[in-house]
Amino acid sequence: MNKSCISCNHHNHEEIDVHTTCVSLVPIFNHLEDEQMFEIAKLAKSKKYKKGEYIYQPDDTADSLYIINKGLVRIFHLTESGKEQLVRFLNPGDFTGELAVFRTSHHDSFAEAVKDTTVCMVTREDLQSLLSKYPAISLKIMEEFSNRLDQSEKQTTLVATEKVEARLAMFLVELLEEGEKEVILPMTKKDLASYLGTTPETLSRKLSSLEERDLIKQVTNKRIIIKDADTLLLV
Repeated sequence: MNKSCISCNHHNHEEIDVHTTCVSLVPIFNHLEDEQMFEIAKLAKSKKYKKGEYIYQPDDTADSLYIINKGLVRIFHLTESGKEQLVRFLNPGDFTGELAVFRTSHHDSFAEAVKDTTVCMVTREDLQSLLSKYPAISLKIMEEFSNRLDQSEKQTTLVATEKVEARLAMFLVELLEEGEKEVILPMTKKDLASYLGTTPETLSRKLSSLEERDLIKQVTNKRIIIKDADTLLLV
């Protein structure tokens, strides 16, 4: 075997190692045996995106499952008036494009790399053959659908609430872990404003208002102490 072939094989093994790591991060796959995950890793392809690049846009064909290996991805819609409506962030181990498993469709949102990002992709055809071989994956995907529906309903409730302060209060209390008083915002204030259906300026004013009323304390840009969760929910 010549040197170029040895180099090629070495590269392929390295790629499969990366894909195995990627696949093992994902809840819909990480319950499988190592050999089964390795089988999925061999089907995966990886692609790198620079900060600001789109992984997909509305009307692009949805024909693959995208798994975030490294980096951060932002999923958002554009409203009729052209404003961004944040849907969620995807961290390493999170995935998007799962509808491609069940039907041929088109994306209706944007997936943007917030920083340099590496994504592993598994095509619809490969996914369907995996589902027939390992039915447990289907159950995990349905579980994820259920989680996302729950998150979507919570966001709809927030945006449908008339007062921005009430939306903000519900969001902050939702972040509170049992027995804790401090929350860490999972996104920038600009993105939080988009998520809550308001402007960054209004969000800043409402945070200041809640602080003046001694309901919260802003420790840093992202760290907030909730002083009185029960009263906060009554604003």
